[in-house]
Amino acid sequence: MELEVRHLRVVCAIAETGSLTRAAAALRMAQPGLTAQLQRVERVLGGPLFTRDRRGAVPTALGNLVLSRARAVLPALDDLKLAATLSSGESLAVLRVGTVNAGFAGALIRRLRATFAEADFTTRAQSCATPLIELVAEGRLELAVVGDCPGYEIAPRPGVTLLPVHTEPIFALLPEDHPLTEQSEVDLKDLAAIEWTLPPDDDDRVWEYYTEVFGQSGVEPRIAHQVEGVLVFDLIRSLRVASLCQATCVPPDGVVVRPISRTPLWYRHVLAWNTNGPLAAHADTLAELAHDSYEETATRSQTYGEWRRAQLR
Repeated sequence: MELEVRHLRVVCAIAETGSLTRAAAALRMAQPGLTAQLQRVERVLGGPLFTRDRRGAVPTALGNLVLSRARAVLPALDDLKLAATLSSGESLAVLRVGTVNAGFAGALIRRLRATFAEADFTTRAQSCATPLIELVAEGRLELAVVGDCPGYEIAPRPGVTLLPVHTEPIFALLPEDHPLTEQSEVDLKDLAAIEWTLPPDDDDRVWEYYTEVFGQSGVEPRIAHQVEGVLVFDLIRSLRVASLCQATCVPPDGVVVRPISRTPLWYRHVLAWNTNGPLAAHADTLAELAHDSYEETATRSQTYGEWRRAQLR
């Protein structure tokens, strides 16, 4: 037997869900069939890829090797498949993409570039969703990667199609040697005792959402700094402050990510395109590209992977 793409997807699904049963459900397979495939793959590769303990299915050393290769290969194969099967029609001449600080945007932009290879491709970043939505409505962007929070969703706008991609928890960022990092998750009340840094307040209502949640939780964080980008990580390391991040965040050395107890904060990723624009005919393709890009990004975060598996138990 030779390895096929479907075998690599089985191995990745088991690792991501932590269970053969959940992997079978995610792939819409019968568990005996998935188990048989895994056993055949293990025979071809010469050893077990997973062990089972109280945490579920845990990759062996060989399993981690196979996973690292599979996670590198599968996105490229998905890009090739989408590019080859893209709906027929006139080539997209220009593809202008705007994005907020979305963790999966890099993977999505790579897939978009491969899929719409004939287009003149440009990107721009904004800290807030509102101006990006305006640019989409005016036809000055073909696509925007934006986001919102529960109760403060992006308002529908005539001529703009909004596609939710994924809703994820918001986690905490801390200096790696802070005592709170010894815990698997941290409480907002404990975080409130630390000085914070957050991105500057703008008109996307994220700060309103934070304020509401903080009030409901009975905390009042000391937000002493309002910065964004790499300066956030520099302040966490040098001033030992706390911050918030998307669950997919993979921090640099000296900074760690921790889930927040009871998951009080959430963020939803959304795609936006002009309803009458050239991407309107490719809605299904955009949805698939976004889903695959998000899942690729999510697998890079060990903390987020553990959190997701815990929710399935």
